[in-house]
Amino acid sequence: MELRRIVTNNTELNVALDGSGPPVLLMHGWPHTWQVWGPVLPLLTSKRRVIAPDLRGLGDSAPAADGFDAATGADDMLGLLDALGVDQADVVALDAGVPAAFLLGVRHPTRVRRLVLMEAVLPGLPGGFAAPPWWFGFHSAPGLAETVLEGHEGAYLDWFLTAGTYERRGVPPEIRDAFVQAYTGREALRRGFGYYRAAEQNAAAILAAGRLTLTVPTLAVGGNTVGDLLHHQLAPVSDELTGTLVARSGHLVPLDRPDAVAGLILTPPLR
Repeated sequence: MELRRIVTNNTELNVALDGSGPPVLLMHGWPHTWQVWGPVLPLLTSKRRVIAPDLRGLGDSAPAADGFDAATGADDMLGLLDALGVDQADVVALDAGVPAAFLLGVRHPTRVRRLVLMEAVLPGLPGGFAAPPWWFGFHSAPGLAETVLEGHEGAYLDWFLTAGTYERRGVPPEIRDAFVQAYTGREALRRGFGYYRAAEQNAAAILAAGRLTLTVPTLAVGGNTVGDLLHHQLAPVSDELTGTLVARSGHLVPLDRPDAVAGLILTPPLR
């Protein structure tokens, strides 16, 4: 595996690259880095060229003051594909990476061979959470969460990494430590919470995009947290949509069920 820093859309992303074959772009969420895909990568690289960035401002990507909204994220990924000379890729996204992946698919369908979107809801489309989880509001209040949590990052992230896994088993220690390191310090926390603070901006962009039709083949994947909500949200705006629930998986599907995720990625597209 190669780690490379790649300039795209006026930022610089840390990107893990491995394998050969048809490209697949893997987009993580919060509080993750590219390493959330770690257990999946060995199952893909004999058949796929894997591109797994740290998203803008997160992990080992360059610090960023702004640009955490989904439209900018889609442009970041488009620029990343351009920089790597990739004409078309499967795009797989988890959690906070899903809104940007959705906009990439709607706005640039010729660049996306297939979308695999897991464990997220899309602001701006009907059918999301009846009531948002408690942390959405906490993370969205400017300046609050990073001030309160500085010095307690490990304990806070451990709550999510335990609650987000099947039967609360937690994540491998080396991956947990990488996540905690990536989100330690007030500025690192602020950048992570920036993805929540872009919710209204994302809703407006997704609502506008939802007036168009998502034409690329799309698979909505649920664990035991979001379940089939995303599938129901996408149904009215998608031409080719399927949905699946992954058994014995919590929110962190790539860590709970890397075998299932790899199998879904390697399934031929619907076209």
